[in-house]
This record gives sequence, C-alpha cells and structure tokens, in this order.
Amino acid sequence: MNEKKLLKLDLQHFAEKNYKSFTGLKEFYYGELNDDDTGIKDATPERIEFLQNISIETTQEMSRAYGDNTVAEMAVSTGATTLTTTFHKLPIEDRVRLYGYEELNGLYGLSANPNPPYVACVFAKTSEDGGTEWIGFTKGIFTVAGEEAATKGETVEFTGQETTGEFMPREVDGASEEMTYLIAYDAPGETTQRDALFQAVFGTPYPGETENDGGGVEG
Repeated sequence: MNEKKLLKLDLQHFAEKNYKSFTGLKEFYYGELNDDDTGIKDATPERIEFLQNISIETTQEMSRAYGDNTVAEMAVSTGATTLTTTFHKLPIEDRVRLYGYEELNGLYGLSANPNPPYVACVFAKTSEDGGTEWIGFTKGIFTVAGEEAATKGETVEFTGQETTGEFMPREVDGASEEMTYLIAYDAPGETTQRDALFQAVFGTPYPGETENDGGGVEG
C-alpha cells in the first residue's frame, strides 16, 4: 500500500469523528446493587427527573522512577471518582434510598451511623444533532448534601438540589479489569450502545421511553 493510499485512509478516519458539542443532560437513573454486584436489586432502575448539572472529578497521581539523571519510567495511579449532580429537586423518596435515612412512622432521619447502599447510576449528555453519550457509574455511595433555602421575595427564584457520590471500580462482563465508569455513544436515532450500557451497569434492559426526556422543567 503506497503513501498516497495510506494518507487517504487516515483522512477518511478523521472525517468520521464527531465534533458536535454536548448541549444538554437527561435521564438520570440509579439502582441499589445486589449483594454480589452483578446488577441491581430492582427489576428496573429508578429515574430522577430534571437533571440540571453534572461534574466528574477523578484523582490521579503520577509516579516517576529516575535513573541517569532523567525519568526512566512513569506510571499513573487512579483514586476514587467523584460525581456531583444537581437536580431541579431531589425528591424525599430518592434521598431516603440514596442516603440511608431511617424511617419512623412517616418521619425520616439521619442517624449517627447511616448505612447508604452501594448504587450504580447512568445519565446521558445530548447534542443538537440528536447524538447521545451515555455515562454509567458502576459502584458508589452518595453522601448527604448541604441544604440552602431563602425566603420568597418579589420575584420567584428556583433553587436546585445537589448531591455528591464517590465511585469505585467493579467487575463488568467482558472487561479484563474492574471499571469505575463506562461511556457509550449513539448516533442520532440509534440506541444500541445505550442498551448495552444499561445491561453492563444495571444488569437490566433500558426501561423505555419516559416523560420529560428533554430534561426541561415543565411550566
């Protein structure tokens, strides 16, 4: 194969890349992991609607070995991944499940020794052309978020609710190593990779179309 043909193939490869920016978020799902971490306890994952913002941070540390006054080798170690999410509102039912609140005759409380469950979660980033990138976190725990509120004034101001979880690696079918999170991309109109991600993370099929998939707040 000559150089001209090689160059043509390389250009074709780069032309197929998708550079459409993500402009939206939707469809946050979570589920409590079963005892052997092969999937979730429920038949279908639980949806929390009106996802507003997400932030993902992974701590990594670079180790270097030196010799002959230079770097001989480098290696990267990875710590826990932090996922911070903001919703229009985080319903009390979801807070009870995620934070391990104690229930007592219709009251909910945080004890001195809470026992929040290990959960998996999935959400989607969307682009204007209809393409969707799904991100699935395999095993983690959410911690109680701070609360802020203000008195109502002359104008109405909506306040979101934020929560943070830390995620660790877990065995995933087909993977040679444990995975902290998985990423899947579907071109406009496709759902193949989404379906595969739900099976890998939750051990259940995608639950089907639901209301408010656009992620906007109904007026």
